[in-house]
Amino acid sequence: MAAAEGEFYIDQNRRNLMNLILVGSAAVTVGGLAVPYILFFVPPSAGGGGLGVSAKDALGNDLFEKEYLAAKKAGDHSLAQGLKGDATYLIVKEDGTLEDYGLNAVCTHLGCVVPWSAANNKFMCPCHGSQYAPTGAVVRGPAPLPLALAHRTTDDAGTIIFSPWTETDFRTEGKPWWV
Repeated sequence: MAAAEGEFYIDQNRRNLMNLILVGSAAVTVGGLAVPYILFFVPPSAGGGGLGVSAKDALGNDLFEKEYLAAKKAGDHSLAQGLKGDATYLIVKEDGTLEDYGLNAVCTHLGCVVPWSAANNKFMCPCHGSQYAPTGAVVRGPAPLPLALAHRTTDDAGTIIFSPWTETDFRTEGKPWWV
C-alpha cells in the first residue's frame, strides 16, 4: 500500500507554480483588454495645467491683442479657436478694448455654431431659432442654458489667452453649467 501512495504523490510547490502561471496569464490578458476599455470613457484633459490656451485664428496662428484690435472695430464679434478647440467669440467693446471673457459659440440646444447678428445685436442660432443676448444669456429658446464663458487675458508677449471660467456665472448668478 505504501508504494501505491507514492505513485499519487502531488508536489505542492509545482502545483502552486502552475496555479500562479495560470492566474498571472489570465490577469495580464484581462488587464490588457480592460485598461483600454476603461480609458475610452475617461475624457481627454484640456491640457495647459489650467493656465489657459492661446487664442488662434482660422489658420491656427496665435492671436495678438494689439494686432487684433488694430484690425477690428468697436462692437466686433469674431470667432477664434478657444478652449478644447471650440469656436469662441472675442468681443471688442465700444471703447476699443477686448471683453474680459470669451463666449463659446456652440449652441446649448443641439450644438450648432451660433453666428452673431449685428443687425439684431444678438447671437441667433440658425438650426432651431435660439437667441442669445450679447453676453450669451438665453433670450429665446429652445436653448436651455446660456453660452459657456472663458476668461480672456493677455500674456506678457501680447498673446490673447483663454482659460476656464470656474467661478459664478455673472449672467445667472449660479454655478457654471460647463464645469
